[in-house]
Amino acid sequence: MATVILVRHGRTTANAGGLLAGRSLGIGLDTLGRAQAIIAGERLAVVPLVGVVSSPLQRCRETSQLILDLQVGTPATPVDEDITECDYGDWQGRTLMDLALEPLWPVVQAHPSAVIFPGGESMAAMQARSVAAIRRHDAIFEAEHGPGAVWVAVSHGDIIKSVLADALGMHLDLFQRINVGPASVSIVRYGPQRPSVHAINTDAGDLSWLAAAGPVADAPIGGGAGTQRPRESGA
Repeated sequence: MATVILVRHGRTTANAGGLLAGRSLGIGLDTLGRAQAIIAGERLAVVPLVGVVSSPLQRCRETSQLILDLQVGTPATPVDEDITECDYGDWQGRTLMDLALEPLWPVVQAHPSAVIFPGGESMAAMQARSVAAIRRHDAIFEAEHGPGAVWVAVSHGDIIKSVLADALGMHLDLFQRINVGPASVSIVRYGPQRPSVHAINTDAGDLSWLAAAGPVADAPIGGGAGTQRPRESGA
């Protein structure tokens, strides 16, 4: 199958202020968030992307555009509601400090598979729709461009964590063990036997190997030779 690069949007004013933005409109990148997204775009500039799929929310659309601005080609640019932020319902717009006092908060931390946000969606439903969307787009890009195709999905922290948990074969109750920072890059390659997770929550590193990545093969016993080039002397 193709390779998906999962990019979280850059930092927003809500992030900086400790607010749970959820699906609120008008939440854009702050100055640092734009700088973070540009760095992600610079890392991805060496990879000829066939598509950049975005959540419809403003912060993801802005991050997607900053990535696209540094691409030489013209990737497809679908917007997909199924990778939008979790519907946090009545929690949306409240401070994390305030939410930490709610009885549901410990359940979110330890047993997210049991969580249904008041007036919103369950975390299990969030994972189901987002994983299905990522796998659907991956199959489409692979069919159109071949197994070496590389594409980007720009989404949100909990969405990306849930996709990574699925790729790692982790129960949703363990997904809080995964960290996904603003404008971070994570990489998953879906194969015929299993997904292969190549990176989680990175904000630096050479991605040029993705430009020549072939089909997903069997897992190398002993770890294999890797993909990264050695650093230049003095780097």
